[in-house]
Amino acid sequence: MEITNLLCQALQQKSQDILDAMHLVSSTKRLIKQLRDTGWDKLFAKVCSFCEARNIDVPNMNAHYVTRRVRARQQQENYTIEQYYRVDIFYTAIDSQLQELNNRFSEQTIELIILSTALEPREGNESFRIDDICKLVNTFYPHDFVDHEKLQLKTRLQQYEYNVVQHSEFRNLLTLSSLCQWLVRTRRSTIYPLVHRIIVFVFTLPVSTATTERSFSAMRIVKTRLRNKMEYDFLTNSLIMYIEREIAEKLSIDSTVDDFRDLK
Repeated sequence: MEITNLLCQALQQKSQDILDAMHLVSSTKRLIKQLRDTGWDKLFAKVCSFCEARNIDVPNMNAHYVTRRVRARQQQENYTIEQYYRVDIFYTAIDSQLQELNNRFSEQTIELIILSTALEPREGNESFRIDDICKLVNTFYPHDFVDHEKLQLKTRLQQYEYNVVQHSEFRNLLTLSSLCQWLVRTRRSTIYPLVHRIIVFVFTLPVSTATTERSFSAMRIVKTRLRNKMEYDFLTNSLIMYIEREIAEKLSIDSTVDDFRDLK
């Protein structure tokens, strides 16, 4: 029970950290695009001011830019120094950063993670957003719901908000996993099967490949040549304890012994 609670708390904290990171990535991408569109003039003015204060000559930005390659010079006779610094250096550097961010954090991934928080109970009633949940289903899970379920979804969510979100016990839930368990325990998962299905989809969402990558690395350490006959359950438990060793260090040995004793 103790390791389960710690894992739930860690998953909740990771979910919040990932959501904050997604908002940070989105705002960073917008600011970088804004810098690309309107930042050249301000940057050039600062460079000129820096050069003037230190008696550094500023080249004539309207002059022709001359390259060392004759063929390139012939093809770009009207290419100015200002165009070289603005296009070949300023724009290229910013486009490289944007491309890297887009490769690692696509708009679709960011939208999926942000919409997935619409069902989490950590912020009480304010976190429940019906329109975002409908958009989540129609955009990312269109084949997991038939047409009549999509038509009924908004009505079912409104009923869920009135009968579940407003419930006093709901306000004590802190994580999506605890919400899922509470719905099953109170049999509300059978009353609102569409909502429960969405929660399961969101709860099993692989928000990161870091754990998977760490699993393959840990496999070589845990399952050595002398341990090549480990059974699946024992190997799985050993990998969990090794991968989540930061959580395992918080466990009490005495409580673990007591839990093992209670199993018998």
